[in-house]
Amino acid sequence: METHLTWYGQSAFKITTGTGKLLLIDPWLTNPVFARGKEELAALDHVDLILLTHGHSDHVGNAVEIGKRTGAVLVSNFELNAVMISVLGYPETQAPNETTGHLGGELSLLDGEVKVQFVPAWHGSSIEKENAPPVYAGNPTGLIIALRNGPTIYHTGDTDLFSDMALVKRFHEIDAMLVCIGDHFIMGPPRAAEAVKLVAPRTVIPMHYGTFPLLTGTPEVFERELKKRKVKTRLRVMHPGETIALDSKVKS
Repeated sequence: METHLTWYGQSAFKITTGTGKLLLIDPWLTNPVFARGKEELAALDHVDLILLTHGHSDHVGNAVEIGKRTGAVLVSNFELNAVMISVLGYPETQAPNETTGHLGGELSLLDGEVKVQFVPAWHGSSIEKENAPPVYAGNPTGLIIALRNGPTIYHTGDTDLFSDMALVKRFHEIDAMLVCIGDHFIMGPPRAAEAVKLVAPRTVIPMHYGTFPLLTGTPEVFERELKKRKVKTRLRVMHPGETIALDSKVKS
């Protein structure tokens, strides 16, 4: 009944639950650092849920193609849901109200096996289509994904550090925090380390770095910043395409 996590690079992850459900988060599989992106994309023949943190192209990624081919249901906030349908053509029947939420709300999905809560992220959100101006796509979010009898995962989305991150641990014990560290467009290693200190997860996995030259934050600097703050969280650095088993406390 292990939960497996695959990192594709940037902020794209696959979660495979203990019962075989498949969830994708910000599924840009064909990003520059994942050499097998096209092959992995072609091999996806079943996806249960696609979860999006915001509308920027490096997070929406291959979502529409995957959704149309696999029947995956979209999980996002209200405005992003609407723009994904109206601008990018995500199948409307696969983006119902039941899987559309907003900040502070929690969704119970797949017969209660997966619970998703939307939490704030300090960033922007818009959808861009070729030869057209950007379309506003609502507030960006982080996602807290709690799996029945499995781990609770906090995907920060693209964000800066902000003090309300400390509220996460009042409501959730986070087993794995997927935290952006790349700097320039999002927080860099020092501020990301401070965010980890506020959330106090059991394990932290850095993401959203190294994809482009501008994203200069590195896991090595991030590790030094964690140690500087005496953060006890276990650091787990993944490589694009790698899959790991996630530890968790048993939940009822």
